[in-house]
Amino acid sequence: MARVHTGESVLARAVRIVESFHSDDSLLTVSEIARRSGLHLSTTSRLIDELVGCGWLERENRRVRIGVRLWEVASRASPTLGLREAAMPFMEDLHSVVGQHTQLGVLEGDEVLFIERLSAPGAVVNYTRIAGRMPLHASSSGLVLLAHGPAELQERILREPLKVFTDKTIHTERQLRTALADVRKHGYILCAGYIYPNTTGVAVPIRDPSGRVLAALSVVVPNEQAYAQIPALKAAARGISRVMADTVHAP
Repeated sequence: MARVHTGESVLARAVRIVESFHSDDSLLTVSEIARRSGLHLSTTSRLIDELVGCGWLERENRRVRIGVRLWEVASRASPTLGLREAAMPFMEDLHSVVGQHTQLGVLEGDEVLFIERLSAPGAVVNYTRIAGRMPLHASSSGLVLLAHGPAELQERILREPLKVFTDKTIHTERQLRTALADVRKHGYILCAGYIYPNTTGVAVPIRDPSGRVLAALSVVVPNEQAYAQIPALKAAARGISRVMADTVHAP
């Protein structure tokens, strides 16, 4: 692998370019990519040309987007593919009942990564999107995953400054410890007004046959509708867990 004088490989620089695209970006200029990646403009332009040739990036006028080929390869190789396939029928049923955002999230580093989301016209405001991320302490899915995550992850998040979205967002260590204990005790969490004042995230865990939490299933609904969604959420999560268990035990 060719390397520049700093010792960084061409592949590493290409990764920096691809990772310049955030979940809320569809198109970036070459200058924006250079600034975000920390690469020289000419280097950025040359590597973008190569990535366009591979289909990993695409050009649209003077701007650049993630290419369909990169999405295709990533989707085919994703370790979450089986989980998404198992979850979709239950998510569709849940969505038809709730009529609001229905989401599937997994733990990725220090954040929750949303790998599927169903929505509808007229649904409440929702910050998340497919392939989008949220801080663990600020979302219902994140709190479910953190509550059942490794002890070292919990302690690290508890020590870090907690980003505040509204005056209801968890922002102290004591509040976070209480929320994590509530998740483990009750098997669900309600986050009223954590992201937007008038909406509540409700989440439950999805488990593998050994009881380990694989993912979080959640809905985002108007505050007054939150408690009513818990039974349907739990039933859907149990169904997904059963399908995942059958898949594991299949010959």
